Amino acid sequence: MKILIGCEESQTVCKAFRERGHEAYSCDVISCSGGHPEWHLQMDVFEAIKLKKWDAAIFFPPCTYLTTSANRHFMNNPDRWKKRLDAILFVYDLMNANIPRIAIENPKGVISSYIRKPDQYIHPYQFGDPEIKMTGLWLKGFPKLIPNNIVEPEYVLYRSKKTKSGFSKYGKITGSNPSTNNPDNAKLRSKTYPGIASAMAEQWSDHLGSIEPCAESNAGMPKSSLHFA
Repeated sequence: MKILIGCEESQTVCKAFRERGHEAYSCDVISCSGGHPEWHLQMDVFEAIKLKKWDAAIFFPPCTYLTTSANRHFMNNPDRWKKRLDAILFVYDLMNANIPRIAIENPKGVISSYIRKPDQYIHPYQFGDPEIKMTGLWLKGFPKLIPNNIVEPEYVLYRSKKTKSGFSKYGKITGSNPSTNNPDNAKLRSKTYPGIASAMAEQWSDHLGSIEPCAESNAGMPKSSLHFA
């Protein structure tokens, strides 16, 4: 199957699908760090969508303006609201791309409010990586992922007024690399965990294996809608 992995520079998911025999390509506006530039499309993701008749696509849109964790920075900040709106429209266009099977991954945030709720939430610790990170999957033509290797999560504690205990749990990588203006932190926090990538490749390959390449059309598929109050 021809599979586009959009907004991915690490190539973690791309390589997992390549190991399953698929013609997978990562795509990002920056160069890849996964060691296989021959499998990387360094371009705008919507230009990559036009390159081939893709059987499936998995997109990892940047979450900087989509998460709710930085809502305090939106107060009296119209520039940041504009960037959030652009990010929401970006996800909306990805969801409605003319590709029969689409998965979009993003942390818990505003996609649920403005487009639709995810089909499921997952954590890395459900797939072998001991990290807490609530991640949503918006699916079209793909089945939900089934946790296949649940391990004890590792976490750090931060003081919080939102909980009875006075502390909130954060995954070690997320908690130790705060969301700041440091681009290295942002890149580290955005990488897909190997266990989730392997589960996508394994479980979705089994699903794709029963389908003829490009046998389905996007015609008649319900489109995602936007909801602005």
